[in-house]
Amino acid sequence: MNPLLQVREQGQQIWLDNLSRTLLNEGQLARFIAEDGVAGITTNPSIFHKAIADGRYYEDDLAALKAQPMAAETRYEHLVIPDVQRACDLLRPVFDDSKGSAGYVSLEVSPALADDADGTVAAGLRLKTAVDRANLLIKVPATAAGLIAIERLIGAGVSVNVTLMFSLKHVEAVASAYLKGLERLQASGGDVSSVMSVASVFLSRVDTLIDKQLDERGGEALSLRGKAAVSMCRLAYQQYRARFHGPAFASLRAAGARPQYLLWASTGTKNPAYSDLLYVESLIGPETVNTLPDATLAALLDHGRVARTLETGLDDARRVLDELNRLGIDMTQAGERLQAEGLRQFEQAFAQLLALTAD
Repeated sequence: MNPLLQVREQGQQIWLDNLSRTLLNEGQLARFIAEDGVAGITTNPSIFHKAIADGRYYEDDLAALKAQPMAAETRYEHLVIPDVQRACDLLRPVFDDSKGSAGYVSLEVSPALADDADGTVAAGLRLKTAVDRANLLIKVPATAAGLIAIERLIGAGVSVNVTLMFSLKHVEAVASAYLKGLERLQASGGDVSSVMSVASVFLSRVDTLIDKQLDERGGEALSLRGKAAVSMCRLAYQQYRARFHGPAFASLRAAGARPQYLLWASTGTKNPAYSDLLYVESLIGPETVNTLPDATLAALLDHGRVARTLETGLDDARRVLDELNRLGIDMTQAGERLQAEGLRQFEQAFAQLLALTAD
């Protein structure tokens, strides 16, 4: 049986971490959805930069837009919003069949707004209106300003994909912002069942950083290499279960509110010594999402082994994090560093993207 469909049977959604007109125009995205059960799309500035720079399907539209007096960011949005709309339309049957729990496409606000809560809210509302699809997620980073914006966007009925999360502290803070947003929406008379949110926890970058710190310590520390990210995510899922299936969420759930699903991101393995499916096969469980770049999705189709693994090895996961702490490796501090680095990378990618659409 198709491993992607087997993953779906375990209650996990597989999303594609890519979008381009090549995927749309040549039918590959439609095939992924129809044949492989792909249930969503994530995008970021790097993905759109590659799509526009390499894709022949953008050349004519970009030339026409450059003939008009408008800002580079406006041209970029004119290029990608139709792609997002087409992807939303392809996924609309998935959205409808799941009653709004799957079938989403993510579109990110400008990384330049990461420290601007008001600007993020305004951009999120504007992009939601421009795309005009119920199955759109506005992508917002889990910065201090982002957390404020997430609460306000959810409170305004905007569905949100929270990005750049690298620690259990980030998971806790983002869940709190989501719950406050739902309470705000409910208090204003809004329909809490109309919004969806996913919390995107990045994996491979965590292991890359923590492994480097383990290498510096050497000895017994080396036995922990490649274990930090999966251990963190397994414990994050336990927090998710307690929070969204416990009494604190009961009244919101009764009103139709959805849990904020954890989404595993940055799942392409960076260390060639590790399995190319380390961040897929180790984290399969219900009410979660794994977003895969093309190569990882192809690997899963080719040789993926599917089992419900997310709630296994919990004692070992706790031991790994305890051992890291004993060795003086601060996972919360590492998460802050990785978020700052990730934001800089997104800012650089966005600048390169706008250079493509500038005069």
